[in-house]
Order: sequence, then structure tokens, then C-alpha cells
Amino acid sequence: MVATRSVLGIDLLEGIATTRAIRRFRPDPIPEADLATMLFAATRAPTGSNRQTGRFLLLRDDPVSLQAKQLIGGAARSAWDAKRASDGYEDGSGADPRSPKARTAAAMEHFVDHFAEIPVVVLPCLVRYRPPHPTEGSNIYPACQNLLLAARALGYGGVITMWHSAVEDELRPLLGVPDGAAMAATIPLGVPVGHHGPVRRRPLDELVYDGAWGRRATWAVDPLGTRHTQAGPPETPRP
Repeated sequence: MVATRSVLGIDLLEGIATTRAIRRFRPDPIPEADLATMLFAATRAPTGSNRQTGRFLLLRDDPVSLQAKQLIGGAARSAWDAKRASDGYEDGSGADPRSPKARTAAAMEHFVDHFAEIPVVVLPCLVRYRPPHPTEGSNIYPACQNLLLAARALGYGGVITMWHSAVEDELRPLLGVPDGAAMAATIPLGVPVGHHGPVRRRPLDELVYDGAWGRRATWAVDPLGTRHTQAGPPETPRP
């Protein structure tokens, strides 16, 4: 069993509450012992019938990996350019560099412009044992979250993206990914520029229903000191 080296001394619930989506990384390499610890955590996630169909393809610093990261980075750049224009990131509050909207845009710009420099990119894949179906992600996405929580415990960070999807046809032959394996995500990993959490989410009592849709769960109370955001769809009207 791989030994866990928690440099931050955080417990599980603290890790869950403070694991941010990290998109800016230092160039520091990740030691293989730490990669093994993170991937061990990922492979402990549940899968249907315990089939253990997840596989984890790592892109590091060999020539093929660098070529693959360049491909994914180009796809990320194109996707972000389109989203920035369609979602108006330069309009309204986006014109103020101090606004959350502008800070988000700046973080994304750095992310896509420097994608090929990220120390490690993990491509979680799913070995299919039946035709594609809507629920198959349940066999791989719990492992992705385990991976990010383990990264947080060791002082690293990452984020789940789908940047690979636009260049999957080029990546498969380059990396030797067989047709029977679904490429499920792209997860960059590294030492964060900045720091983790706590994350901000909507208040708990807006998100938890007790017995019927929209019925407030009066016991669903955030821990003291929790900070919130109001992003996302409006709250469901209460009955």
C-alpha cells in the first residue's frame, strides 16, 4: 500500500470543503511517489459490480506526452476564445480588472496559454464492457474526485476539464488509446500558484430538499463562518 504523505495535515472533511479548481500551476515536477499516492486514492473509488474499469493515462515530459499536451492546449485555447466572446467576459463588470468576472477570465487566459507547461496531465479513461450508455460516467468520475482530494492533501491541485474532446481523434492514435476505451476527462495537476479554499457555494438550505421538491430542510445549516456565492440558477420557489 502506498504511504500517504499529507504535508498540510488536513482531515477528510476539511479537504472536501477546501479543494478548489486550480488552473494556475508552478513548473515544479511532481515526484513519482506523490503521483503513486494520488493514483492509489483514485483507484479506491467504487465502480459498478467492482469491475474496476478505470485507467489513468499520464502525460508528463516525454516527447509524445508533450505533443499531446500541445494538442490539448490548442483545443483549450480555441474553446476559451469562443466562450469568452459568447459569454461576454469583456463586457459589463468584466471591464473592471478587479471584478470576479475579470479575475476568472484572467485565470482562464493563463490556464489555456500555458497548458503545455503543466507538469502532469491525467487522462482518466473507462474500459467499456458494454455499449456506451448515459450512466457509464459513474464508473470513472468518483475516481477523478478522489484524485483531486488526494492532490489537495499533498499540496497539489487540479481541475476536471473536457479539453481533450475536441482533439480526441488525434490523441487516440498518438497515445495508442484503443477504441474500446472512453476518454472521460482531462485533469491537469501541479503545485498551485496561490492556495486552496475554502470554496464558496450556495447556502445549504437552498440546495437540500426534505421529502419533496422545494421543501426546506430546516436542519440543513452551513457550518459557522461559511462564505457563500449566488452563482448558478435562481433558488427554487418554496411551497
